[in-house]
Amino acid sequence: MNWAARMVGGRFHYGWLAVAVVFLVLLAAAGTRATPSVMMVPLEHQFGWSRATISLAISVNIALYGLMGPFAAAAMQRFGVRPTILTAVGTMGAGVALSSMMTHPWQMILVWGVMVGGATGVAALTLSATVVNRWFSTHRGLAMGILTASSATGQLVFLPLLAAVAEKHGWQAVVFVVAAAAAVVLPLVAFLLPERPADLKLRPFGEAHDAPPVPMAAAQNPLKVAFGTLAMASRTRDFWLLFFSFFICGASTNGYVGTHLIAMCGDYGMTEVQGASLLATMGIFDLFGTTLSGWLSDRFNSRVLLFWYYGLRGLSLIYLPHAFGIDFFGLPIFAVFYGLDWIATVPPTVRLATDVYGKEAAPVVFGWVVAGHQLGAAFAALGAGMLRASLGTYTVASMISGGLCLIASVIVLRINRGEQRAVAAAV
Repeated sequence: MNWAARMVGGRFHYGWLAVAVVFLVLLAAAGTRATPSVMMVPLEHQFGWSRATISLAISVNIALYGLMGPFAAAAMQRFGVRPTILTAVGTMGAGVALSSMMTHPWQMILVWGVMVGGATGVAALTLSATVVNRWFSTHRGLAMGILTASSATGQLVFLPLLAAVAEKHGWQAVVFVVAAAAAVVLPLVAFLLPERPADLKLRPFGEAHDAPPVPMAAAQNPLKVAFGTLAMASRTRDFWLLFFSFFICGASTNGYVGTHLIAMCGDYGMTEVQGASLLATMGIFDLFGTTLSGWLSDRFNSRVLLFWYYGLRGLSLIYLPHAFGIDFFGLPIFAVFYGLDWIATVPPTVRLATDVYGKEAAPVVFGWVVAGHQLGAAFAALGAGMLRASLGTYTVASMISGGLCLIASVIVLRINRGEQRAVAAAV
């Protein structure tokens, strides 16, 4: 990696190259997480599995993806970012490849739910928060926005391709494409991702040259760090406000739209490729929206930003069932409106967690907040599948999801009012 630092030289800070490598890791993980939504209809046709059964496997995947966050952040502190990510990406690729041989629902739950869900939970938002806090003193919001946008770009790159592959060659071919993508990023992590700026004799981007060096935290048991941080944070009101608002965030994005939109489009006579293309279009707009959100979180009040993000998302979800009945402009309006807002909530949420709990504790605290995000996503993935199976429509699920977002828009205005920071600092 020293050779890479020498090639970069003084042209730009190596932290941006670290961001690029992590972006590609998150890109592969995002594509992996999006794959079950492409497989839902083919699995239903081949094996006769109901959408509720497939949604159960997806909900296990989503829940474990979130629950791994705080332990992944603690493991990165104990064992290092590079070894932790190499292990996770290798496990993710192996699990995806193994799923090509599944023939029973329990196998999908075991491989896609447990194995792939746990591995993608390491290559997730807690990785972004850890890398950004280590490599950046300024422009953290922008860097976090770029990394968060990788989820949208993952959909942009993978979903139309995977839908076309599934349509022509079957779902087994899809899993091999995704497994190959995971294999590609392994050498990039191994050779281009240092642990810290100090390893290259650099300071974090934007840090003053005369600033005292930040001492490295003593190596501790990851389980102790994760649960100890949870014990500290859970005694503060801000943690629960962050947790429940992000629960709603997950329910209204990954859990509902990310899992069920392609199948919902099928209910209205659209093909899988058309549904995947709609998600990809939303991914294009979210790439811009989330990056812009990171830039805005460096300059404006994060609570106010979150108020607008959740409120506008709620309105767009309430509009969604009506969009299918509007010729030409109905779905494009939803795609633009919802896409710009999809995961724009992440940079302000990370900013608030860092402001309240500090740079060292923030990645682990944020890991627990992300656990809330994915529990919400699991709740919505399973709940929407059950509502669709019983009612024959997704309309009720859309209304519930939109209403929850409007509630979240009020909750976030109470975060980081100042009274909790002294509690966190004293623990």
